Amino acid sequence: MLIQSDKKQIEALGMSEISVQEQLRDFQEGFPSVKLIKPALLNQGILTFDQAELTKRIRLYESSLAVKKVVKFVPASGAATRMFQALFECLGTTTEGLGLSSLAVQNKAVQTFFKQLKDFAFYEELEQLLINKGLSVDDPFHILNCLLTAQGLNYGQLPKGLIKFHREDGILRTATEEHIVEACAYASSGAGEVYLHFTVSQEHQEKFEEHVAIIKDTYQTKYGVKIVINYSQQQKATDTIAVDLENNPVRNQQGALLFRPAGHGALLENLNGIEADLIFIKNIDNVVPDRLKFETIRYKKLLAGTLLSFQSVAFDLLNILEQAPTDQQVIEINGWVRDHLGYVSDAPLDRKQLFEVLNRPMRVCGMVKSEGNPGGGPFWVQNKEARTLQIVETAQVNFEQKDQKQIFEVATHFNPVDIVCGVRNFQGIKFDLIKYRDPSTGFITQKSKDGKPLKALELPGLWNGAMASWNTIFVEVPLITFNPVKSINDLLLPEHV
Repeated sequence: MLIQSDKKQIEALGMSEISVQEQLRDFQEGFPSVKLIKPALLNQGILTFDQAELTKRIRLYESSLAVKKVVKFVPASGAATRMFQALFECLGTTTEGLGLSSLAVQNKAVQTFFKQLKDFAFYEELEQLLINKGLSVDDPFHILNCLLTAQGLNYGQLPKGLIKFHREDGILRTATEEHIVEACAYASSGAGEVYLHFTVSQEHQEKFEEHVAIIKDTYQTKYGVKIVINYSQQQKATDTIAVDLENNPVRNQQGALLFRPAGHGALLENLNGIEADLIFIKNIDNVVPDRLKFETIRYKKLLAGTLLSFQSVAFDLLNILEQAPTDQQVIEINGWVRDHLGYVSDAPLDRKQLFEVLNRPMRVCGMVKSEGNPGGGPFWVQNKEARTLQIVETAQVNFEQKDQKQIFEVATHFNPVDIVCGVRNFQGIKFDLIKYRDPSTGFITQKSKDGKPLKALELPGLWNGAMASWNTIFVEVPLITFNPVKSINDLLLPEHV
């Protein structure tokens, strides 16, 4: 299906012809669904700690900061267009001079937006812009036009990280600033350095850099730290080929192959490039004002302390296995792997197998009680090796199988993307994270191009299939630590106002 010009295009993009051929085969054959065994529940895959144990693990993490390099990794790519979807639809049907009364027929989200417009952190900035332009501050058309388009604030084309989320003591803060403040509170090293890494799109990186250049000194002075921020972009080489409904490659008007971004699983390459001992992962839109940061900070430290605690034991066991362990030691190590690492095999593992299982990247994932959130959660999954703890997304489950549907629906917890990663082995050498991805956990989605349907392939998700072969520990965290902003009106919730 590939011609000579295709091969040249593939090479120019930094891809291999073999990988593209494999993608085409994936479209033909599809991906297997995961085999859910049962949901992870409290004390059945999800850990909880009493106050004494919580304090102990927090102190363990705090004491490690003198010698550990910590980085906060924040996926922040893409424009916030979906956040403003209802407002864009309204703008498309609104004309100048209609007034607020005309919005009576609009959907409730739009009505709420205008009713509480003055409660948004960005309102004063928007109002001043309208006044400066000589426009009515009560005209829905002018309000939306100045908020969403390049005629004004251009929020509809900005990434979420550059949108004013909160007001703190009269000062407006973007989502990026809230992440910086948060990191200063729990990720400052012994030398007083705070490292953050944002994945951004090429078109927005300069805007991020300009914004950070303006605000960084303020926070460095306030918290007495040195803030180091790095950026990376989703690599073009991780894009995947698109096909039509008959699985033939889609081409543009010039006859070139169409490639598409492969979802957040492509960011595994970015994560793999970070030099650190511990990496915190959190989405760009999950932030709160300072008055609510205490619990977030406390539980971030708990997750990191839990990782260090488990990692220390795993490293000790690896040192034993590297020597000449007794039969009794092998039995005891089997028990620890089964009881603490969420790895349950049908038969006891030998010394070599135990070493391989223990010598993997480790992650501790916060889980919140589910309130009907769309997305994935914690489950026991059967794979080729064993029954293991995994984060599973809906796209990975075959809901036509009654038992799988039932297992998924009785899950009690949700994945808020609150993860701490240990990416070095017991000898201090960084793992190659790509080796621990399960390529069979990708999935196919329906998209369109120029009005024509097509199929797109997404790589295994960053926190599900991309980390399928990591050692995984789940810890319950309070719901107050999960406050995402998916639509503009989420900023009107009590947690954000």
